[in-house]
Amino acid sequence: MENSFVELVLTCGSWQEAQRIADALLEQRLVACVEMMDIASKFHWQDHLEESKEIKLIMKSIADNFKKVETEVAKLHSYDTFVLQSIPLQQTSAEATKWMEEIIHG
Repeated sequence: MENSFVELVLTCGSWQEAQRIADALLEQRLVACVEMMDIASKFHWQDHLEESKEIKLIMKSIADNFKKVETEVAKLHSYDTFVLQSIPLQQTSAEATKWMEEIIHG
């Protein structure tokens, strides 16, 4: 059976920002789970090569929630240009599927 579960990936500039975004999305049941990790990033920004320590969020959700998540992140994120990505999940274990459906759909 095909589902519409996705992993949403987002980087944040600080732990405080990551916590604020994670809490808001969890409270609104737009995501079922948020994993947070320290990362080192290198990227081009305004004609310069930049290097930064960031927090990566990996969130379990459904594809239909992408726009709502993007809208909420836009309210809370400090970056001029944040990158929110959606990665489709081909399969999830039966119990994980049941759990995510209960959290997101209520």
